[in-house]
Amino acid sequence: MAALSVERVRANLANVRARIAAAAARAGRDGADVEILAAVKYLDGPALEILADAGVTLVGENRAQDLLEKVGYAEGRLRWHFIGALQSRKVKLIVPHVELIHSVASYSALTALGRCAPASFEILVEVNVAGEPGKAGIAPRELDAFIASSPVKVVGLMTMPPQTSDPAANRPFFEEIVSLARERGLAQVSAGTSQDYEVAVEAGATIVRIGTSLYRGIPRER
Repeated sequence: MAALSVERVRANLANVRARIAAAAARAGRDGADVEILAAVKYLDGPALEILADAGVTLVGENRAQDLLEKVGYAEGRLRWHFIGALQSRKVKLIVPHVELIHSVASYSALTALGRCAPASFEILVEVNVAGEPGKAGIAPRELDAFIASSPVKVVGLMTMPPQTSDPAANRPFFEEIVSLARERGLAQVSAGTSQDYEVAVEAGATIVRIGTSLYRGIPRER
């Protein structure tokens, strides 16, 4: 982790913010309406103190056990979301520590949330907009029934489009997830990563999940 420093992260964060502002302006939006979530899957706990010192305020973890090990770092300075594949048996471990789960995509997860989360707890429903076989996410045609079954508050949608070397190729998927959210009066759309977040912002994403663009030079980054 020698490559990680407050100065590096602060500079990268400023660059991401500038790119978001430019992308939002191209779409007639305000860049301030887009939140930057720092994906911390490959960072250890002490690194979170550096992120907080650099100005990061929102972080997301992919694994329940890692979340439990990291939440004590930079306490009170970071807000936590859960962004990884959601196992229903891990829901009770996650809920007390996060303000939002991005990846709800099964009825078993809804059942678990109904058992351990207050009705006011907020989630995003993950949607498989590309219809990729074997990939997590609710099919668009099943979205309304799934939302109606939720015992907690659905505030938005999330998607992971197909992997591609061309960010522009994901524009239709980002536009579709934004459209699905707007049609249902949902305010939040989590879409876009380091590879394509500018396209996601142009399409209307409100949360972008950034890893590599913040952590250049860190071992195991991706």
